[in-house]
Amino acid sequence: MNINRRRFLAITAALTVGSGSVALAQGYGQAFRVDNDDGRPVANSRLPGEIVGEIPALRGITYVGPAQAETTLYEFFDYNCPYCRKAAADMASLAASDETLRIGLINNPILSPQSAQAAKVALALQRKLGSAAAWSFYQTVLAKPGKIDGIGALQAAAKLGVPPVEIEAIADSDEVRLALKTQMRMAADLGLSATPSYVLGNAGLLGHPGPKALARMIAATRRCDQIAC
Repeated sequence: MNINRRRFLAITAALTVGSGSVALAQGYGQAFRVDNDDGRPVANSRLPGEIVGEIPALRGITYVGPAQAETTLYEFFDYNCPYCRKAAADMASLAASDETLRIGLINNPILSPQSAQAAKVALALQRKLGSAAAWSFYQTVLAKPGKIDGIGALQAAAKLGVPPVEIEAIADSDEVRLALKTQMRMAADLGLSATPSYVLGNAGLLGHPGPKALARMIAATRRCDQIAC
């Protein structure tokens, strides 16, 4: 492993220290009575509109769907979260079945330094090639079992046509570090202590409720501007 790669791994590990402490202090109840696909209550909360309004300004969000969509579903996720693997497949299905929905993927690598390494590679890929490539990376990486780290993420990025050395240099840039830091800070400010978590309108959801439940909440948001009418 070369010096640059050691630096990349070391700096990334430092990013995860203390990142979840603010979020863990904020409890979610059930502001809205919504159930997941198994019929169990979904933890949710009304979020401060002024903070939610800052989400679109975050750097490095991977978007899929129309830019002018009336409804945007934001997923905050970790590449080493097992529930995020199921969620990724459901996000792909939602994107394919609902052409008027916009999905925004936001990194929240709170589980391990390796997760932050993968997130930095994803942000570098997004910066280099745009959201389409980052969306493909997200689906590919989360479709595979087992842990993902910086090296594995670089290999996955290479399959999209970008040499690892180039992606690694971008991943180690100040721009990518700042983007990851602000994305994680947003998750903490919103109390999103679980992965995956979602922001839909002014509601925050902890955990993956399943595709049918998400579709119901999206439909409700379109009808009455909240996740349950």
